[in-house]
Amino acid sequence: MKITINKLDKSEVEIVGVLENAEFMKYEEKALVNISARMELPGFRKGKAPASMVKDNVSEMMILEEQAEVALMNVYPKIIEENKLEAIGRPEIAITKIAKGSDLEFKIRTAVLPEMKLPDYKKLAGKVIDENPMKDVEVSEADVEKTILDLRKMRAEQKAGASASHEGHEHMSEEEHAKAHEVKEEDYPVFDDEFAKSFGDFKGTEDFKEKIRANMKIEKETSAKDKIRLAIVEELVKQTEGEIPEILINSETDKMLYRLEADITNMGFKFDEYLIQIKKTEDELRNEWRGEAEKRAKLQMIIHTISEKENLKPTEEEIEKDVQGILTMYKDADPTRARAYVENMIENEKVFKFLETK
Repeated sequence: MKITINKLDKSEVEIVGVLENAEFMKYEEKALVNISARMELPGFRKGKAPASMVKDNVSEMMILEEQAEVALMNVYPKIIEENKLEAIGRPEIAITKIAKGSDLEFKIRTAVLPEMKLPDYKKLAGKVIDENPMKDVEVSEADVEKTILDLRKMRAEQKAGASASHEGHEHMSEEEHAKAHEVKEEDYPVFDDEFAKSFGDFKGTEDFKEKIRANMKIEKETSAKDKIRLAIVEELVKQTEGEIPEILINSETDKMLYRLEADITNMGFKFDEYLIQIKKTEDELRNEWRGEAEKRAKLQMIIHTISEKENLKPTEEEIEKDVQGILTMYKDADPTRARAYVENMIENEKVFKFLETK
C-alpha cells in the first residue's frame, strides 16, 4: 500500500492512498459475506446463501464497493497507527478509482488532535465545586405525595380514555377529547396496597413510597451533579485556546440533526414535512447550530486532551462490555457506531469524575 499524507488547515490531514489489487482482492470473501447477510435468495434463509450464488446474483460494482468499504475499515486504523496520527472524529472517505482487476485508489480526510492550550483544569474544577457545593438532598413527604397524586391522575385518565374509545369517541376534536378525559380528583383511584402492587413487585403502600423516595433522591442528586458539571464545562470552554477542525464541527452538527430527525419521526411525523412547517431547510438549521456544534466539538477535544494527559482512556474490557449491552438491546445497531458512542461516553465520565475529586 502506498500512502501520502498532506497537511491541511485547521488541524486536518488528507491521506492519499493506493491499495494494490492483490491486497484488495483479499477482502472479496468478507464483502460477499456482508452482502449475503442482507440478501434473501430463493431456497435459502437470509444470510445463508453460498458466496458463489451471491456473486452470481449481484452486480460486480456492488461487490467492489462493499469490498472497498471492508478494506478501508481494516487499513485505516493501521495507517493511523503506523504514521502516528492522533486522529479524532469520523473520517471522510472518498474512492477515487475502483474497477475489477485494478488497484483501489482513495482519499481520506480526517481531523488530528490540535494543540489545546488548557487552563489549570484541576484548579478550575476545584474552584467551581467550591462555589457550587453539593448540599444534602432531601425528599419531603410532600414530594412523595405529589408523585403519588400524579400517578393516580394518570391511571384515572387512562381509564377515561379507554372508556371514551370504547364508546366511539375516537373521532372527537382535540378539545372535546381533552374534556372527555378530564377527571376530578375525587374520582382518582384510591392509593392502597392494590394500587401500589399494580406498578410492580411491591409489598404495599409503604414499600412503594420508599421506592419513590429513593428514585426522587437519585434524580435530585443527578440534577445537582449535572449543574456542577455544566459550570465546569462552561469555564473549560471559555478558558481553553485551540483550533477546531471543521470535520468535528460538521460531525457534531450531523449528530444534532440526526437526533432532531429521530425525535420528529418517533412522534409520528415526517421530517421533510416538519421542515416545511417551520419554514427552514437542513442547511439553515446547520447554520443556526454552528455555534453550539463548535462548542461541543471544542469540549470533546478538551476532554480527550485531559484523558491523554491523566491516562484516563477507557480499557478494551470496559468498552466491549457496554458495546455488547447495546448490541444485545438494539439488534440492528451498527457495531462501529456503538463502539464510538461507548468509548466517548466512558471517556467523558472518567474525566468528569477525575475533575470532581480535585
